[in-house]
Amino acid sequence: MRNWLVLLCPCALGVALHLWLLLSCPGRQPAGLLAFFPQWKLKHYDVVVGVLSARHNHELRSVIRDTWFQHLKQHPTLSQRVLVKFIIGAHGCAVPVEDREDPYSCKLLNISNPVLNQEIEAFGLPEDTPSVLSEDRVVSVNFRVLYPIVITSLGVFYEADGVGFQRNITVKLYQAEHEVEYCSSLLQEALFSARFSPPSCGVQVNRLWYKPVEQFILPESFEGTIVWESQDLQGLVSRNLHKVMVNDGGGVFRVITAGEGSLPHELTEGVEGIAGGFIYTIQEGDALLKSLHTRPERFTSHIKGLEKEDTLLKEESSTYDDIVFVDVVDTYRNVPSKLLNFYRWTVETASFDLLLKTDDDCYIDLEAVFNRIMQKRLDRPNIWWGNSHGLRGEDVSMGIWMAAIGPKRYQVSLQKFSDLMERDHDCYYKDQK
Repeated sequence: MRNWLVLLCPCALGVALHLWLLLSCPGRQPAGLLAFFPQWKLKHYDVVVGVLSARHNHELRSVIRDTWFQHLKQHPTLSQRVLVKFIIGAHGCAVPVEDREDPYSCKLLNISNPVLNQEIEAFGLPEDTPSVLSEDRVVSVNFRVLYPIVITSLGVFYEADGVGFQRNITVKLYQAEHEVEYCSSLLQEALFSARFSPPSCGVQVNRLWYKPVEQFILPESFEGTIVWESQDLQGLVSRNLHKVMVNDGGGVFRVITAGEGSLPHELTEGVEGIAGGFIYTIQEGDALLKSLHTRPERFTSHIKGLEKEDTLLKEESSTYDDIVFVDVVDTYRNVPSKLLNFYRWTVETASFDLLLKTDDDCYIDLEAVFNRIMQKRLDRPNIWWGNSHGLRGEDVSMGIWMAAIGPKRYQVSLQKFSDLMERDHDCYYKDQK
C-alpha cells in the first residue's frame, strides 16, 4: 500500500500544480475545463452584445456609451444580465486608402508603367494558337476596373479559314449593380453591345474583329462582365483564361473569376472564358503619374497615422474596458473574420445564453429585446432570431455558418425591428444560443 502511495503522490502533486497554473492564467484554460468544475464558472450573462465598429469610429462609440449603453449600466437588473463589447480589428491597414484596389480591402493598387495616351487591346491569342471552334455558344469573362478607363470597341476572335467573317455573334457588357438597401446584385440592361454578322463584321485588328461602341468612363471599382453569345448553331472561338494574353495597361484592370466577384448569377451560367476582347484607353493619365510619384510620402504619413491611432485605441480601451481587439486587419471585407473571431472570444471567455450582433450606428432598446425573449421563449437552445431578408456581408457568412448546425429560426419583419433598434437605414441583428 505504501508503495502505491509513493507512486501516486507525485501524480497528485502534478495534477494539483497543473490546475493551479490553469486557474491562475484564465486565458490558458481549455474550453472544457469549466464543465468539470462548475463552482469556478465565469460570470453568466443572459445576453452578450457584440458591436461591430471600425477603428476610426470613436464618435459613434462615444454616442453609444452616452445613450443606450449608459442606460444599461444604470439599470438595476439589466446591468448584471448583459455584457456589451465593441469588436475592433487589432491591425489597421498599412496601405493608404488612395493606394488600395478599392476602399473596402487592404490590397495595394499595383500599377506600374501605365500605358497612356493610346488605345490598348485587352486580350489576344498567342501567334501559335490555332483558331478552333468550341462547343460553347455563350462565354463570359468578369473584370474589375482599378483605375478609370474608357472602352472604345468590343471584339470577337475570328476563324482563320480564309473565307472572311461568316458568323452571327453578339457581345454585351454588363455591370454588377448593387442595390443600396440589400446590397444584392441585380441583372441590369447591358451598358452597351455590338452585333457581328457577315455584312457588318467591323474592322479586323490582329486576330480579332472589332466594332466601336458608345464611350463613357468606367470608374475605379467598376465590376462587370463581357458576354459573347453565338446566334448560330455553331460554338464560339474561345479559350480559357489561362491561355489568353492579357494587357492590363500596367495594372488598371484585373480579370476575376466568377467566385471572386459579386456579379449576377445569371451571367455566370455560361462558360467562363474569353471569346474576343475590347479596346480601351486609360483616363486621367497625368493624375495617375502624379499619384504614383507621391506614393512614398503618403505611405510615410499613413504609417505615422496608424501609430497614433493605435495609441488612441489603447487609451480608449484602458478607459472604458469595453473593447475586444480581434486579430484581423480592420477593413470592410474582413468584417466576417471580425465577427468569427469575436464568436471565438465569447465562447472561450464568457458564459451566456444569447449572443446579439449589431453595428455601431444602431440604437438598441434592450428592455424591448428582453420582453420579446420572454414572450416568444427565445432563450431555448439553438435559436437564430433576426431577419434573413437581404442578407449581406457578414450576414451572408453567418447564414452559412448557422446553416451547418440547422438552427430554429425566429423570423422578424423589418418593421418590427424598429421597435427594438433604430438606425439611419436598415438595421439588423442575430442571436445565437
